[in-house]
Amino acid sequence: MPHDPTTPLDPDHWTARLSDLARRHGVPGAQLGVLRPTPDGGGETIAVAHGVLDAGTGHPVGTRSAFQIGSITKVWTATVIMGLVEEGLLTVDTPVAEILPEAVPSEAATTAGVTVRHLLAHTSGIDGDLFTDTGRGDDAIERYVAALPEAARVHPLGATFSYCNSGFVLLGRIIERLTGLVWDEAMRERLFVPLGLERTGTLPEDALLHDAAIGHVTGLPEPVRAARWGLPRSVGPAGGVTADVGDVLRFAAVHLRGGVTADGTRILEEDTVRAMTEFQVKVPDPHTLGDSWGLGWIRHDWHGHRLIGHDGNTFGQSAFLRLLPEIGTAVVLLTNGGRARDLYRDLYGEVFDTLAGVRIQEALAPPAVPVDVDITPHLGVYENAAERLEVLKSADGPVLRVTALGPLAALEPEPVREHPLVAVGPGVHATRPADTLTWTPVTFYRLDTGREYVHRNGRALPRAGSPAV
Repeated sequence: MPHDPTTPLDPDHWTARLSDLARRHGVPGAQLGVLRPTPDGGGETIAVAHGVLDAGTGHPVGTRSAFQIGSITKVWTATVIMGLVEEGLLTVDTPVAEILPEAVPSEAATTAGVTVRHLLAHTSGIDGDLFTDTGRGDDAIERYVAALPEAARVHPLGATFSYCNSGFVLLGRIIERLTGLVWDEAMRERLFVPLGLERTGTLPEDALLHDAAIGHVTGLPEPVRAARWGLPRSVGPAGGVTADVGDVLRFAAVHLRGGVTADGTRILEEDTVRAMTEFQVKVPDPHTLGDSWGLGWIRHDWHGHRLIGHDGNTFGQSAFLRLLPEIGTAVVLLTNGGRARDLYRDLYGEVFDTLAGVRIQEALAPPAVPVDVDITPHLGVYENAAERLEVLKSADGPVLRVTALGPLAALEPEPVREHPLVAVGPGVHATRPADTLTWTPVTFYRLDTGREYVHRNGRALPRAGSPAV
């Protein structure tokens, strides 16, 4: 379809495109939602669905079915935090120790010196992939945070970007302390209800009321259901929201409208909404997530057009949200397995080209003519709480061995995997499983401290044996 901003959105066309591309990429079920302004100053929204919620039952996906949105939750948590900032209860530069002194018991604690800004921008250095299950009680987040002072520090405070789920749990605990409510209740009171979200929740029992999707760790043609449905309650502020595409678009619309809901309820001030999108830190690998981070939002540069958004991944479910503020457009894709990122790239490439004439950023890939880059300086082991990466030499060339660690490793169908490392350029390689189209960058770099890192999937993993932090 050619780019024409005046042509009404055609649900039949996008249903067909979603279905065609989902089948191509082995995705059992998916929802696509699109919001864009109309020439009369209003807005137009469509929601379309494809496939099944559960390959075992064959139950079809509806446009109001609930999916796990994973880490898109982080922007929702950030929105509530920024509301508390507007109330004068804290600032983005308030040290965590001022609000939660028990979370910073000493200057030697990993949490020492960390501010709210560090948490929102993923620059705290706290090991980000701690998925400790502290139970189903209302004290789950409190108990999780109690252990954070003893967590590993993967990089010096503010020195680089490393995606940090743990930091957003800490933000969730700050919300609990300042509101007097558990995080789940605070989200309902301060966000879900004011926005009129009808299919959004934070607990499994919420999702069960709304045709919940089941994740699949292997997609079509032989789908395999995930062994677990959702993340522990303790990490809810980092990835616990379930919703349908309509509710995600309502959330996005508030940010596109400068903090106001459709009925005129103000959630945030316009200046606050703008501040959340502004540059905070550069991402060492600009291809996997985005080129930089704001206060909660990922920032994307698509050929000179600035988008904001976030992705989310849980057990066999993947979600993608992109906003193009310059024209007031938002697109959300929710999936339950298969090659979801390949589907995202193909589908969003079409949607944004059609709606706005904007081309998606090209994915990183090795050059057509192989380049000769010596892997020897980067051989070794890189590790955080959830993953060990071993850069090795083999007879056929460099190899990346990936070993899942931590409490969720037992749920991995392949806890140890090996991928050929293909050179892209100096300090940058890439891997790709045989059945996917999108390459995963593997970026090697060094901090001013001398410590060496590999950046992969948004995480900075320190090299074993390199100079200490």
